[in-house]
Amino acid sequence: QVQLVESGGGLVQPGGSLRLSCVASGFAFRRAAMSWYRQSPEKERELVARIGSIGGATDYGDSVKGRFTISRDNAKNTVYLQMNNLRPEDTAVYFCKATDGNAYWGQGTQVTVSS
Repeated sequence: QVQLVESGGGLVQPGGSLRLSCVASGFAFRRAAMSWYRQSPEKERELVARIGSIGGATDYGDSVKGRFTISRDNAKNTVYLQMNNLRPEDTAVYFCKATDGNAYWGQGTQVTVSS
């Protein structure tokens, strides 16, 4: 059974940092490309960051470039999203996605940036 379990969300002040984690099971993690998406009530779900399965090439949405960093630890079946200099517009539910020919989604973790 495939599972993606996100954690690390919460309430943070503008300018603060959070690190999200997504622990995967039930598929060959090291062969899957991993992504973070986010969705807020006002917007459609959007790609935040992506990391490849081979070589670990990364790609970021324009609004987070230079502030967020995606990484993966294949030994722990975990993908991370380090978020720095957070802004109120980063407030959203953040979802982890795995792609290996199929697509799997986690349940999401809420990130709220507010003073």
